[in-house]
Amino acid sequence: AFSGNTNADSVIYYKLQHSIKARFLRFVPLDWNPNGRIGMRVEVYGCTYRSEVIGFDGKSCLIYTFNQKHMNTLKDVISLKFKTMKSDGILLHREGQNGDHITLELIKGKLSLLINLGDTRTHPSNAQVNITLGSLLDDQHWHTVHVEHFNNQVNFTVDKHTHHFHAKGEFNYLDLDYELSFGGIPVPGKSGTLSHRNFHGCFENIYYNGVNIIDLARKH
Repeated sequence: AFSGNTNADSVIYYKLQHSIKARFLRFVPLDWNPNGRIGMRVEVYGCTYRSEVIGFDGKSCLIYTFNQKHMNTLKDVISLKFKTMKSDGILLHREGQNGDHITLELIKGKLSLLINLGDTRTHPSNAQVNITLGSLLDDQHWHTVHVEHFNNQVNFTVDKHTHHFHAKGEFNYLDLDYELSFGGIPVPGKSGTLSHRNFHGCFENIYYNGVNIIDLARKH
């Protein structure tokens, strides 16, 4: 609740502690000034919000290709928003020649991050970590995802709930191929541990290390 002014021309200013993203704002008057006329004037100031949205039909995927064939990735920052009515589907996937891979998959309405930093053939028991966050994420509402990986430290965030963990493996970097796919795995059977269910829904504002993937796809 915000208290207003008590005279004709003074301005009462409020600054919110936390930002709000919304399509609509509704103001409900709770009480009027008993000594004056009934009336209300409100001005709202905010920041511009850029929205880039792409839809997936459960059969397609978006592939981001790097210039280099192989990259020893020390730091990766991936962020996106998604909404869907399907409880299962792969949001992103990237893997390398030595068993290194990172996969973000929706399984039964929960978001699972599977990451590996070593050779699965030589160390199968310690090769990978699987972290699950959220529930009922197939509710056709927007959900925010943020994955930050530096050396073998990973921050996994879903709707402001963050899990910090260390990825297991021999090395402190991901030895990955030059492709990063969103919405599914482009080559069937490339990774035998996954369900291969492509994502059916919408992505908004996909960023990989500061690169706007959706905007890049539209330009090219």
